[in-house]
Amino acid sequence: MKKMMVVVLMVGSVLVQPVQSDAEVPMPCSAILESVVADQANAKGAALVYKVKLTPSFPRTSISIHANHLPVPSAAGDYDGYEGFAFIPNEISWRFKLFPTPEEGGPTWAGRIDDITAELTNSTMEVRLSNSKTGKLGPVILRNTMNACK
Repeated sequence: MKKMMVVVLMVGSVLVQPVQSDAEVPMPCSAILESVVADQANAKGAALVYKVKLTPSFPRTSISIHANHLPVPSAAGDYDGYEGFAFIPNEISWRFKLFPTPEEGGPTWAGRIDDITAELTNSTMEVRLSNSKTGKLGPVILRNTMNACK
């Protein structure tokens, strides 16, 4: 009887393993941000997502975005810059300013946020136009989901 129990437990431990959720994304990871605007095929970006421990408290999640070949913000209307925008649908969102670096052929826009405490499973990361004077957030230029993070 003892041998039978040992065999059952061994077979059970092989057959019944904890299954990792498909939605979980191991960190650190990165995702390519793709253009959602048809005539902006050259516009691309990357989001780097990882845990940071900047204070004695628990680690936070950091998202940094690097974006290239974006159109001049004012070409789309009353906008003067870009912002990173991350959100979990119907739950929470984060905005952070992207800063231009002077380069030939147009700036690279980059920025980060380091204080996210929520689990980012099923979240979306975007680069959006913005108006720094009014605080108005404009249309999406680049986008991808956390599920694309590798």
